[in-house]
Amino acid sequence: MADKLTRVAIVSSDKCKPKKCKQECRKSCPVVRSGKLCIEVTPASNLAFISESLCVGCGICPKKCPFGAINIINLPTNLDSMVTHRYGANTFKLHRLPTPRPGQVLGLVGTNGIGKSTALKVLAGKLKPNLGRLNEDAPDWAAVIRYFRGSELQTYFTKLLEDDLQAVVKPQYVDQIPKAIRGAEKSVGALFDKQADASMGNMDAVLDVLELRHLYDRDVAHLSGGELQRFALGLVCVQQKDIYLFDEPSSFLDIKQRLKAAAMIRSLSKDSNYIIVVEHDLSVLDYISDYVCVLYGKPGVYGVVTLPYSVREGINIFLDGYIPTENLRFREESLTFKMAESADEFLSEKSRAFQYPAMEKSMGNFHGSIGQLSIDAGDFTDSEIIVMFGENGTGKTTFCKMLAGALKPDGAAKMPEMSISMKPQTINPRFEGTVRQLFFKKIRTAFLLPQFQTEVVKPLQLDSFIDQEVKLLSGGELQRVAIVLALGKPADVYVIDEPSAYLDSEQRIVASKVIKRWIMNSKKTAFVVEHDFLMSTYLADRVIVFDGQPGIKAHANKAESLLTGCNKFLKALDVTFRRDTQNFRPRINKLDSQLDQEQKLSGNYVSQILALMHIVEKVIPKNTPYMRRNGATDTNSMQRARPSSLGQSPDGDGVGGKDEPDDDDDDNDHERPDDQAVWCGTNCQSQRTRSARKDLDCFRALRHLEVANRYSGLGLIVIVDGGL
Repeated sequence: MADKLTRVAIVSSDKCKPKKCKQECRKSCPVVRSGKLCIEVTPASNLAFISESLCVGCGICPKKCPFGAINIINLPTNLDSMVTHRYGANTFKLHRLPTPRPGQVLGLVGTNGIGKSTALKVLAGKLKPNLGRLNEDAPDWAAVIRYFRGSELQTYFTKLLEDDLQAVVKPQYVDQIPKAIRGAEKSVGALFDKQADASMGNMDAVLDVLELRHLYDRDVAHLSGGELQRFALGLVCVQQKDIYLFDEPSSFLDIKQRLKAAAMIRSLSKDSNYIIVVEHDLSVLDYISDYVCVLYGKPGVYGVVTLPYSVREGINIFLDGYIPTENLRFREESLTFKMAESADEFLSEKSRAFQYPAMEKSMGNFHGSIGQLSIDAGDFTDSEIIVMFGENGTGKTTFCKMLAGALKPDGAAKMPEMSISMKPQTINPRFEGTVRQLFFKKIRTAFLLPQFQTEVVKPLQLDSFIDQEVKLLSGGELQRVAIVLALGKPADVYVIDEPSAYLDSEQRIVASKVIKRWIMNSKKTAFVVEHDFLMSTYLADRVIVFDGQPGIKAHANKAESLLTGCNKFLKALDVTFRRDTQNFRPRINKLDSQLDQEQKLSGNYVSQILALMHIVEKVIPKNTPYMRRNGATDTNSMQRARPSSLGQSPDGDGVGGKDEPDDDDDDNDHERPDDQAVWCGTNCQSQRTRSARKDLDCFRALRHLEVANRYSGLGLIVIVDGGL
């Protein structure tokens, strides 16, 4: 087996400190003990050097290293001939490259640190691939083109070298743009006038669609994060280039702005140019791409690019963690979107209820004008997550600060007395010390709890940087630390503002599960502001829709159900969502497509399946009372009303279950069986048992379910028959 594997040895330059350790890696290496120089550490060296050709992959040195600086990975030898680039000895290496096609948008999906930005630099011509050969052995461009001969990349790189292809890149870190601008003129308008190509003829459209016209005379250094993102997107879109590369174009943008940015990027597509997009919001990536390449591997160690797939298949492969064409599993568990983690999670008692009054708040916004926010009176209970939907500038963060007590409402309105834990939108680390020291100072009690470690700390994978300085952490690492700090504080209400910022697709789903599980198990309430629609629909029990004119006059509605709230919000955006048939993730319908028109005509801007998955995943205990048609409850006889128009499935049998006799009498009650069961709705006669929770037919039956209201403190569930 050893001859079929090749070793990849990675030594972290941030963690390796040869002068502060006893060189345990070298002393414990069996190859070094046999007299061969497998691990070399000289008195003058800042890093240990590991010879991959001599390494036998025993795995001793990673365990012995006191700083956790070493990674030894065994890879199939066939990947040895597919190395595209390596930055140096014992550093990250990228296998293969994405294949761009003219006239189509290529989407790249993968975790952070897996090589997406490296691939963009290579395809832009800013980084010459060394094919894994270092120092004097590094290949020239002619050798690189020979390496890719017979593929589409040979033609691509040939044109790139002959200056037939000119590339422009929208950078990942837009907050660094003001520092990179050189010259006396630093206003938005001056930079647009300088970079815009008259042959494009789209400058007015870009300024209008990306909402940049009112920023035309403003200095770039005074732009917010979302404004900088739109400015960077617009500056790329007005240039006449052959290759457009967009690195995370939706960061800092709200849902409306993300869809507008996606439409603008797609408008650039021509038969003669290439467009490549790296995006972590899977709904936006699905909407913007024509085909997808998945990147897998181990972050910071190695990355592998797959062959191109259709958009749906590629994203589902990434979520499933399995590549069927290569018979390769790159993740132990699939990333799923089941709404219920357990029965207890949804059937916990709601013993407390809070109410907040109608409020108003006048504030000066970033540019000095007065903004007015009005909030309808509302209420919430424990074991509930309320997600806030709305554009940037409509007061979501202001409402969060009012809940937390950081801002006082105008007039005599008062917030109820309750303890609040808040994760702010922007994270500015000032703590002098390591992450571990920060946790011990701020949340020592929770951090030492085994349950908190199991449900929060370990899933967020903080071990790799828990002993690093807080000020040296990346954006994604800081975000995970902030989530842990917020959840670790004892509070009645948790306010979490944009938890997905800087996180990759996989980390977003993991963070969603962590937040949901902890809130439900601790029987608390959470208010979440989130622009990632996939993450929002996963988290939400109810939603608050913010509408109005951003920055001028905004209004926060009362909390409502996920279905009605999503419909109201998406109707204002003129966008519809459907669900994927394989894993039920939300997918944006193409504008004016048949399904888009059908859903708009019916008034269902979000597929009912997304909102009602909360119901189908329930496992109802035997002692749960049911409501009869006349509204009475019967906890003793455990009888319930059957929907009036139970139909048959196409084959004449009940969907996923045994046949039941038809009965036209609405008031005719049927005994509840001894097993744990619940009717799914019209046209579905299956009984939901614990063993049948994954019965897909019951999801289809939910299209005929009109109302499935919230369960009360008694665990009461009402299912009303009707057609949507």
